[in-house]
Amino acid sequence: MSDRDMKTGRREFLRMGIAGLAGAALAPSILSAGEETGTEKGAGTAEGATERKFIHRTLGRTGLSMPIVSIGAQAQDPVIFKAALDAGLTHFDTAENYGGGRHETMIGEVVKGRPRDSFVITTKVYQPMDQKTGHFRSNVTADGFISVFEGSLQRLGLDYVDILEMHAVSRREAVLFEPVLTALDKLKKEGKTRFIGVSVHTNEPEVIDAVVESKILDVVLTSYNFRQPHLAEVQAAIDRAAKAGIGIVAMKTQAGVYWDRERKNPINMKAALKWALSNENIHTAIPGFTTLEQMNDDISVMEDLALTPGERKDLQLGMLKGFEGLYCSQCGRCVDQCARHMDIPGIMRSYMYAYGYRNLAQAKDTIRPVLAEGIGCGECETCGVRCTMGFNVKDRICDIARLGQVPDEFLA
Repeated sequence: MSDRDMKTGRREFLRMGIAGLAGAALAPSILSAGEETGTEKGAGTAEGATERKFIHRTLGRTGLSMPIVSIGAQAQDPVIFKAALDAGLTHFDTAENYGGGRHETMIGEVVKGRPRDSFVITTKVYQPMDQKTGHFRSNVTADGFISVFEGSLQRLGLDYVDILEMHAVSRREAVLFEPVLTALDKLKKEGKTRFIGVSVHTNEPEVIDAVVESKILDVVLTSYNFRQPHLAEVQAAIDRAAKAGIGIVAMKTQAGVYWDRERKNPINMKAALKWALSNENIHTAIPGFTTLEQMNDDISVMEDLALTPGERKDLQLGMLKGFEGLYCSQCGRCVDQCARHMDIPGIMRSYMYAYGYRNLAQAKDTIRPVLAEGIGCGECETCGVRCTMGFNVKDRICDIARLGQVPDEFLA
């Protein structure tokens, strides 16, 4: 693709994105069928407990009813998670490889002693994949998957989780990979997980359609935000899956948090979350709040999902000003352009975690497989990658690769 084609494509994306934001159909003032509101005791305020209005949606055929705002994995402080539970949020998202398992351990301590039916836990198991094809490696087995998950149960201190997902798949072949499906199905039948699914950061439409095709998967955790250049395709796949009874959980709703690496131009977080949740097929979202203030802001979104004129303008502002942002669309076109076929989408996700969320531990966990295979940007005199989002890919790779020199214990 030439530079001129790339610039033209990016201008078209900006034009379509702005038009889409301006004309998007937003949440009506009356809730649709399947939604309900209620008041919950709030927490984290100087005055003590307060009444907060929560919107609940049902997570597809699982039948699980939960607030449309859930508890994402960015927070590392158990105080924040306890406050979220006390405020009435019920659904945690975690994974076996977050912080080398420390994140699951922390959640286990947070829920310890609480009634088991008062919270919902999703965890995810990652298995090695070929970064070029997106397929599981030949040495991935059902027994290996189950063994990793047994470690999750031990760290969580639970007999079962509510939702177990194969983590970060990007191809239909991975979703339908028999050894992993066999493991998930076995664990569900044994009662070690109530429901099963996948998480997807890239190539979302193909993966979401494969979840429906599988016939046995119940839930999909997918990237979904106002900055996705292939938004129409993602929304169409979500609609098909929701119609088939699949529970839809949205992540990356905040689109990278900041428009710039220097963190001087924040994205309007409430507006971004409202935008995502205005799609009634998004049953819940997992924004990564890290402070009580951010948590209360996210909860307050449920008081009125309608975007104000000012919020609509905020979501257009960064695109109008030409900011590249920190969110990578994970389109994967860069991989074949790279002489080494590196997992550039994963690297860019790591970059976002580091500079947008300031979560260096998750950033390193995300880039770890690439570091293991070696980053060879120094071997190329010029970089042949042209990013659809306009990123200077080589500069960002060399920047975030420095995490490989930081000992894990410094990031714990």
